[in-house]
Amino acid sequence: MPHWRIFHPPDVFQDAHSKQSLAEAITNLYSDLGFPPFYVVVTFLPTPDENQFVGGQVSRLRGRPFIRLNIAHIHVNMPKDPKVHQDWTAKMDKALKPHIEDKGFSWEYHVEETERLLWKIDGVYAPEFRSEDEKVWMKENRVVRAEEMEEVRRRLERARL
Repeated sequence: MPHWRIFHPPDVFQDAHSKQSLAEAITNLYSDLGFPPFYVVVTFLPTPDENQFVGGQVSRLRGRPFIRLNIAHIHVNMPKDPKVHQDWTAKMDKALKPHIEDKGFSWEYHVEETERLLWKIDGVYAPEFRSEDEKVWMKENRVVRAEEMEEVRRRLERARL
C-alpha cells in the first residue's frame, strides 16, 4: 500500500541500523492504523550529489544534505479534507523528525494517491480495508490467497482457543 522512496546522499543512511529504525518508524505509522506491516515498502535510494538538484543547484551546495521522500498511497486514499491531511502530515513529520530533521538534513516529501485496482501483491488483489479477510492478512503478515483463506481462518481460530 504505501511505498516510500527515500532519495538521499550516499553518506546518509549508510548503516543498516539507521535504515532499519526509519523503516520501522514508517511501518508503525500504518500498522497503528490497522494495515498489515508487510504492505509497507521502504526503498532507500542513495543519490550522488551531482544527481540531486534543488533550485538548479547541486543540493548539497545549499549547505545541508538533502533528503527527498516520494510516498505512494494505493490501498486507501484519504478523504479530501484539509484537517485529515494536516493530521496525517503531522504524524509523518513526528515519525521522520528523529531520523531526518534532528540530524540537520534539509528535506521534502509528497504523497501520491493512486487507484487501488491497479495494485496487486504477489499477483493478488488485497482485501478491502479493515475487512475480515484483511484481518487475516494482518495476523499472518503475508498474502493469504483465496484458496487457503478458510484453512488459515480455522488455524487462527484454533490458536485463539
